[in-house]
Amino acid sequence: MGRRLFGTDGVRGVANEYPMTIEIAMRIGQAVAYLFKSKNNKNKHHKILIGKDTRLSGYMFETALSAGLCSMGIKVLLVGPMPTPAIAFLTSSMRADAGVVISASHNPFEYNGIKIFSADGFKLPDEVEEEIEKLVIGENQSLIKLPTHENVGKAFRIEDAPGRYIVFLKNTFPQSLTLEGVKIVLDCANGAAYKVAPLVFEELGAQVITYGTNPNGININDNCGALHPELIKNAVLKHNADIGIALDGDADRVIVVDEKGDVVDGDHIMAICAKSMIEQQQLKKNTLVATVMSNMGLEIAMKNLGAKLIRTKVGDRYVVEKMRDEGYNFGGEQSGHLIFLDYITTGDGILAALQLLKVMIETQKPLSELSKIMESFPQVLHNVKVKEKISIEKIPQLEETKEKFEKQLKGMGRILIRASGTEPVIRIMVEGENLDKITQIARDLGEVIEKHCGV
Repeated sequence: MGRRLFGTDGVRGVANEYPMTIEIAMRIGQAVAYLFKSKNNKNKHHKILIGKDTRLSGYMFETALSAGLCSMGIKVLLVGPMPTPAIAFLTSSMRADAGVVISASHNPFEYNGIKIFSADGFKLPDEVEEEIEKLVIGENQSLIKLPTHENVGKAFRIEDAPGRYIVFLKNTFPQSLTLEGVKIVLDCANGAAYKVAPLVFEELGAQVITYGTNPNGININDNCGALHPELIKNAVLKHNADIGIALDGDADRVIVVDEKGDVVDGDHIMAICAKSMIEQQQLKKNTLVATVMSNMGLEIAMKNLGAKLIRTKVGDRYVVEKMRDEGYNFGGEQSGHLIFLDYITTGDGILAALQLLKVMIETQKPLSELSKIMESFPQVLHNVKVKEKISIEKIPQLEETKEKFEKQLKGMGRILIRASGTEPVIRIMVEGENLDKITQIARDLGEVIEKHCGV
C-alpha cells in the first residue's frame, strides 16, 4: 500500500514534505468524510469540526482539509487555534460526526500533523486509521465519489468555541474551592492554549503570570512550554509563585514546577492525584494506567498505597484504550499526558493542572511536600537519529547487547528501546539505581544503533 500515513499520534511530518502535503491533507479530508458519512448514514446533515494550533502551516492545512470535507458534502465547523482536548470535547458536545486537529504537538514549528477524533471524542483506533489510509493512498481510493450541485458542503467559523471550553474546564473544578491567593506562573508554549488557559485560571481566582502567549507562527515550543521547563523554573523563583504550569504546543500535556523551582513530571502528578482519588474512593479498581516509560518509583508508590499500576505501550491513545477496555478512570504518561476519563476523553494539560491544584488546596500542602509521595529511580533518555524509520528487531546485535545489560541491572532497573512513531529516531530509555552505570549503558546501546543505521 506504500508508506504508512499514521504514526502513534496521527499523521505527522515537516510541512510540505510527504506525508504532510496539501494534496494528502485534502484527500484525508475526503476520506474522513466518506468514512464517517457511511458509519452514520442515518444523519442527513453531516458536520465535522476542525481546530489547529498556532503553526504557520496551520492555515494551509486548515484550508486543504476544509476543501476536502466540503467537496464531500460536509458542513465544516472551524474553531481556529484551540487545544487538542478542546476539539475532543467540542466534537462530542456539538454532536459532530468527527473532529480534526491540525497540530504537531511538542514538535518544532516546521512540523505539522493531523489527528482525528470520532463523534464520542476518542482518538481513532488503529483499524479505522487503516481504513482512512486505504482511501487516501491504498486500494480503496476509487470508492470516493464527489457530489455536485447543492450537495457540496460549506464551512463556518464557530466564534464561541473558546468560551464553551472554558466553561467546561471550570466545571471540572469543585465550586466549593477557589484559587484566590494562589500565584501561578503559566507557560502556554506560544501554542494552542495561549488564549484559553490564562482565562481559566484567572476566572477561578488565581493570580496568573503568563509566558508563551504571543504566537507568531514560528515560535511555538521554541525554548518554552512543557519541553523546556527551565523557563518557568526561573520564573517561579523570581515571582515567588506557588506553582509553575507548562503546557506543550497543543496543550494536551503538562509539566509543573513546585514553589522551590523543582520540576514535577507526569509520574509525580499521577501519584499525587491517584493518592487523592484513592482516599476519596474515586480511583476505579484502585488501578492507575501508565506506559512502559513511567518510572519504577511510580510502581512502588502505587504499591505503597495499596493500589496497582498497569503499563501499556507508549502513546496516550493506548493508555485510553486500556482504560476503556478494562474500566479504569485515570492514567497517563511521564511526559505529562494525563487522562481523567471521568471528565474528558483524552489528555488535557489544563484540566490536569486543575486537578493537581485541587489536591494542593484540599490538603493545604505545598507541591514540594506532595511530590515526596514517590522517589524516582535515575532514568536516562538517549535518542539516536537514523537514516530512515526502521524496526529495532532489524538492527544487528542490538537485542543481544540489551539482554547483556539487563542481566547487569539484576532486576533493579529497566531498558526500553523503541522506534519513534513520529520521527526517524530510535529512543533508548535506561533506568536503574546508579546514574553513571545507566548513562554508560545508554551510550553503548546508542553506539550499536549508530554503527548500523545512524545518520
